[in-house]
Order: sequence, then C-alpha cells, then structure tokens
Amino acid sequence: MINFKLIYLSVFCGIISILSFINIIYSYYFNLYLNLSSYVYSLVVSLFLALLFYYTNNSKSKISIYEKILTILLGYFLLPLIISIPFYFSIYDLTFINSYFESISGFTSTGFTIFENIKHVDQSLILWRSSSQWIGGLYFLFSIILLIDIFDNSFKKSLTNFISFNKAETLKQSLKIFILYSLITLSIFIILNTLNIRTFNSLNLAMTIISSGGFLPTNSLSSIIISNSQIIVFSLLMLTSFFSIFLSYNLIFFKNRNHNFFYEDLYLFFYLLTISIIFLLFLNFDINFIKIFLSLTSSISNIGISLDDSPKNLSFIFLLLVIIGGSFFSTSSGIRFLKFYSLFRYSINEMLSYSKPKNIFKNKLLFSDINFQEAEIYKYFLSIIIFIVSLLFLTSLLTISGIDMEKAFKLSILTLMNTVNSSIHGLEEFNFNDLHFFTKYYLILFMIIGRIELLTLLIICKKFLFKS
Repeated sequence: MINFKLIYLSVFCGIISILSFINIIYSYYFNLYLNLSSYVYSLVVSLFLALLFYYTNNSKSKISIYEKILTILLGYFLLPLIISIPFYFSIYDLTFINSYFESISGFTSTGFTIFENIKHVDQSLILWRSSSQWIGGLYFLFSIILLIDIFDNSFKKSLTNFISFNKAETLKQSLKIFILYSLITLSIFIILNTLNIRTFNSLNLAMTIISSGGFLPTNSLSSIIISNSQIIVFSLLMLTSFFSIFLSYNLIFFKNRNHNFFYEDLYLFFYLLTISIIFLLFLNFDINFIKIFLSLTSSISNIGISLDDSPKNLSFIFLLLVIIGGSFFSTSSGIRFLKFYSLFRYSINEMLSYSKPKNIFKNKLLFSDINFQEAEIYKYFLSIIIFIVSLLFLTSLLTISGIDMEKAFKLSILTLMNTVNSSIHGLEEFNFNDLHFFTKYYLILFMIIGRIELLTLLIICKKFLFKS
C-alpha cells in the first residue's frame, strides 16, 4: 500500500476548517445567512478529514520521493473538493463541475471564474473564493519544502545550506513559510487600507496578491484602484509574489546569511529593471506608464489582473512575461527566469568553447559561487519541451471544443501558467460558465499540471532519463 504523508493533508484540512469557521463568524456578524449552512458543511467535512488523516497517519520514518509526489497530487484533487462544498450548496444553484472548477481555479491561484457578475455574489462567498487562493498558495510553498531533496543544488542553496532535510528541518522551514506568508498577507492588507481602499476589498486583494491569484472582489480592478498613488503602491505590492517568500527574512537576518541566499532575487531585480526601462522607452505609447507598469508587474508575478484601460496591443509581450515567471520560492508560476538565464549562459559558453577551444568557460551564476551542472541544463531544457508539448496539446483540445485558435492559444498559456484572463490578454469577456463540461475538465487538469509540473513531471522524467 502506498505510504501517503497523511499528516501533510491533515494540516491543510485543518486550515480549511479554520477558514470555514471564520466564514461562519463573518456571516453571523454581518447577517449574511443565505450561504451559512454551506460553511457548516465544509467545516464538518474538513475537520473530520483532518482528524482522520492525523490518527491514521503512518508513522514510518522515511518515505520515498514518489510517495511524497503522490501525496501532493492527492492534495491538489482532494482539497479543492472540500473547498467546492460552499459553492455547490450556495444559493446560486451551481453544478458540481462549476463548483469544482471554481475551487480548482482558486486553489491553483489561476483565477478563472464561472461567475459572470461578482456584484451579485454574497460577500461571504467572495471571501471564500479569496481564501481558496490563499490556502492554495501556502500549499504550493509547502510542497516545495516537502520535495526539496529533488531540486537542483542551485535552487536549494537559495534557501538552505543543508544537503537534505530531516523531519525537524522540514518542520522548521514549513513553520517559517507559514509565519512569513501570514505576516506578508497582513502587511499587504494594512498597506491597502492606508490607501483608503475599502477594508473588505483590501482583505480579498491581500489574499490575491500573496498567492499570485486572480480573483477580484468586484467585476473590475478599476473600480477599486483609482488614483495614481494607489496604482503605484498596488503594482509594487504585486512583486511580493514575484520575489522569493524568504527575501524579507534573509534581509533581516543578513549577517547570518551568505550571498547565495540573495542571488536569484538579484537576478529578478535586474530583470524587472531592464524590462521596465524597455517599456518606458520603447513601448510607452499614448498610455500612462504607471498603468503599463501595473500590467507589467501583474504579468511577471503571474497574477494577471489589470485595469480596464490597460494596453491591449501588448498582449503578446505580456504573455511572454507570464511564461517566464518569477522566483522559484514564490507563489508565481512560469518556467522561472533563472532557468532561461542558465540556458542562455550555457549556450553562449558552448558556442565560445568551439570558437576558442583553448579557453575555459565556467558555467557559474553571477552574484554567487554556484556552478550549474550539465545535468541541470538538460532538465531546464526538458521543462521547456514539456511546456511546449502541453501548450500545443491543450490548444488543440480547446480548438476542437469550438474556441477559436487565438483565444485557445492565449487561454492555454494562461492555464498552464496559472494566470487569470484579463484585458491585457484580450480575454476579459471570456465566459467559462458556457463552456462544455468536458472543456472544463481539460482546464481543471491542466491548471493542476501547471501548478505541479516542475514538482512531478520532471522528477518522473529524471528517474528514467537522468540516472546517475
């Protein structure tokens, strides 16, 4: 029998039960009784499963990496099933597939929604949608820690000097993530409140930003973010899901850290600075650059939300930024900028080695003493191949489902990169509710693949293709 790490699922079922209880209190306090019973159902189910997983957890000291992967995969299907309960039993008469689609979209921090008018949705259910993003982002970060042993040394050294994690170190890093994640969420909420944004909207946007999600508490971001100062601060806040979750911690305890802990964030900073200058000098047409900057930060952080009057003629460039993604230890998706840089650096060195065979070219990352190995380059290249194959396959499925080629291609990129459709992609009016249920199943599957692709598919490929 497969030895699942049930204690891992027990923790997140417990968190869902806490969020259910919070929604019950919120509904009572603001007299929102229409969907109250649905949160009671989710509370009972999640609490029952939390206790069940906890007391049936196998105490086996060590499990294989493939058993850990199966645990994570199970969580990506099971936890959204619990989250879908308030959607299914709400007053909006949602079908099971629509309820599950909404919960998967939130849990994977994608942001696709079957609701056509958020203004008609109960406030408690809007809060529940945002909570699904928040817990999904936390689950993703915990998954990285659980599978830390299989990642490349260059990525691991941006977090730890340990070669491998024992139970104590895994618990320590997980607790650190939970505290940092919660504190950053609270900080974003407070900052948004100081911008004279409604408290309810600030809370929902804080959970959207930290999780790199796409759900909004209203139909349009333009109805919340109005002034230039609000746009600037909101754009900068979105970078919290672009840089590493450990950046603030490493800066505070800098004396106890070596420079390896900062090198990826330094790369991302120069990347952000470069593309900002390019947009300012060459792509700033008749639109206020502040609004372009919001779309830019939203794209690189894989959030995807934008203002109504954002530039639509730059959609292809924004999609490229979405594909590249942010930090490895962030809630953003994407292939990751460092992988593109490493592939570029390795390719240049290979070409130079043929033109100047007497010279020695080191594959060393700037701002660090880390050398990336040839095996790592092969895996980076393989991840791009997997993305291209997945993109073509999903685009074909969506085209067969009756979606025109351009929209199918854009939607496939956004699905695999877990980024919401918005005006900067030309898909703000796309209606997910009217899709055939088979198409929704396709999107559900690929939203999960987009979230766990680097954590599972590459591991499986490594088992067969990169044997030591």
